Amino acid sequence: MNKELKSENLSDNYTEDADTLSEQNDIQESEKSDTDTASKAKKVRSKKTPSLMEIAYEAEQEKGLKDSGDSELEKILEKTPQDELIDNFFDSINPAKKKTTKKNTSSASSSKTAAKKASVISMAEKEEHEDILLKTLRSIDGPSAPASKSTLSSILSGETVIEPKKTRGRKPKAPKKVKIIPLGGLEQIGMNITAFEYEDSIIVVDCGLAFPSDDMLGIDLVIPDVSYLKENYLKVKGFCITHGHEDHIGSLPYILKQLNVPVYGTRLTLALINKKLVEHGIDRTSTLVEVKYGQTVELGDFKVEFIKTNHSIADSAALAIFSPAGIIFHTGDFKIDYTPVFGESNDLQRMAEIGKQGCLAMLCESTNAIKPGFTMSERTVGKTFDLLFAEHRNKRILVATFASNVDRVQQIINTAYKHDRKVVVEGRSMVNVIGVAGELNYISIPEGTLIDIDHLKDYPPEKTVIITTGSQGESMAALSRMSSSLHKKVTITSEDVVIMSSSPIPGNEKAVNKVINELSIKGAEVIFQDTHVSGHACQEEIKLMYSLLRPKYSLPIHGEYRHRLAQRGIAEAMGMARENVLIMSSGDVVEVSEKSCEVVNHVEAGGIFVDGLGIGDVGNIVLRDRQNLAQNGIIIVAMSLERGTNRLLSGPDIISRGFVYIRESGDLISEAEEVVRNAVRDCLSAEVNDWIKIKSITRDALSDFLWKKIKRNPMILPIIMDVHDR
Repeated sequence: MNKELKSENLSDNYTEDADTLSEQNDIQESEKSDTDTASKAKKVRSKKTPSLMEIAYEAEQEKGLKDSGDSELEKILEKTPQDELIDNFFDSINPAKKKTTKKNTSSASSSKTAAKKASVISMAEKEEHEDILLKTLRSIDGPSAPASKSTLSSILSGETVIEPKKTRGRKPKAPKKVKIIPLGGLEQIGMNITAFEYEDSIIVVDCGLAFPSDDMLGIDLVIPDVSYLKENYLKVKGFCITHGHEDHIGSLPYILKQLNVPVYGTRLTLALINKKLVEHGIDRTSTLVEVKYGQTVELGDFKVEFIKTNHSIADSAALAIFSPAGIIFHTGDFKIDYTPVFGESNDLQRMAEIGKQGCLAMLCESTNAIKPGFTMSERTVGKTFDLLFAEHRNKRILVATFASNVDRVQQIINTAYKHDRKVVVEGRSMVNVIGVAGELNYISIPEGTLIDIDHLKDYPPEKTVIITTGSQGESMAALSRMSSSLHKKVTITSEDVVIMSSSPIPGNEKAVNKVINELSIKGAEVIFQDTHVSGHACQEEIKLMYSLLRPKYSLPIHGEYRHRLAQRGIAEAMGMARENVLIMSSGDVVEVSEKSCEVVNHVEAGGIFVDGLGIGDVGNIVLRDRQNLAQNGIIIVAMSLERGTNRLLSGPDIISRGFVYIRESGDLISEAEEVVRNAVRDCLSAEVNDWIKIKSITRDALSDFLWKKIKRNPMILPIIMDVHDR
């Protein structure tokens, strides 16, 4: 406000001798002046400083958002305290609000005292306005000069403009994103392990192993590469295990030596894990936390709820992972079994509740995604056993199944007891699992039914049943040793019936067929039809999961590419958009939020070979050498050179292993020695003194000779011995 105008108004207001009409005119002129000044300031401000609605509208247009109305815009861009101060100030100095009141005081009958009272109120209001504006100037990015009363008139006149802050309101928050990192289990059946990461928290679901394929010569086990977890060790809050199968817990003894973090799981699952930790001597340094169905554990930024499911082993669980980005559902291995042998059926009600809450993403297993229909109940196998036992009452029965399938073993024992047969459990893993399940009351064995294998000879063959491992054709399993006559206590005869109560895991078909052939050669009757039901969900059960959970995104897991591709087709059939179904690869870093689900990075992942006590010391190069040795054999070329002169003192001598039988190939060996001798002489004549070059030339010369002669390419290993001339 202009100082002269202010002084003049004050002078007029306090003039006692002026008549009432003159005072009223002065008041009206003052009001008009204030109104014009305020309007002018607002006009300038509207040009220089956009309103909240204008800012919101521009933001909407720039971001391509849909018009959602003023109420929605106010949520997106709320007023800041500075905005409130500015708006309050301009509202307070607008005398238009007080016109109605002042019109009542402008009557001809108003007294001089009333005019003075109105003038005093106006003065107090003006001082209040000045205080409001000063507070405003000190709270926002105003003029460069210090805020004082001397700046008020220039601001109100429009000479000085209050510039808005860069951010006049709150911008829409970016959606929270959680990372899903599969470190195994996608290109094969087995070695399941998946990490979930949000900021400084990582949880890991399962930690399984894989069995070696035929080309992994000498390898015992394959465990996942957890380099990423080791690099982020401080973020890892723990392992959450869905169930106790080897492809989900088998690597824990090896990984916990590198990442000593808590392991969460159900009762039987933890008991099986503890058995492994005892064997590796790390049970006292490891932390196992038992979780019951429906219980939620808090791990950093995650909360994980264990939900009841059915599988071919008791105490299986699905996981509801509550993350800042939303709920992620991990099915684990499951089937929908309404009549399980042990315990209750799947908690479908809780799954439906999670679906109503809103499931951001589902990681569903794909093992049987290529199979239509439903998986049969485990109880149907019990009926088949009853028929087979009754049909072969005069023969000894051997049943091969998975060691961890406690429900299957329970039904075999029940049938044996019904038909008055004694039961022998053979196979180290089978004995361990049955022992643990018995201690926890997950299996019930009638007294006197179970006998030791050493007492097998004390009973007639037709009164015994042998439950054994080896249903997958493992070379060292009990059934494989029986079929090849290597078992010390069991001999297969024509009076035996062998029931293969399992189906071959993809990749094991050849080994299983070999065992069946060997058993048949010995005269045993082999039965493998209708004696097994899968523990994995078929297409209709997977559809049920999609119906209950209604996930926004689908990330198929647990299976080869063709299995996961089949599940994508199921998801699309259930109404999901193709772009919302992501086919991952091991090592992919997938970011999931309400807005997107995409691969944003890749980390190191794969398999680490376990050979005896060595972990990771056998790589692809060593395997390639083993394969070469297995296919072509090796030739060792030994010779002696004199130090200094490089004179050939002895040799070359050739030693062969796995290549040819030397006694029957004397001519070939003699020719090969002559080829090597000539190659060495040529090197010495050319004054080649580098022994590495001499070895390379010798190897190439011999390799060319053998390929031309017999079309073979063995591994050639030249050895030069250094001899001192004294």
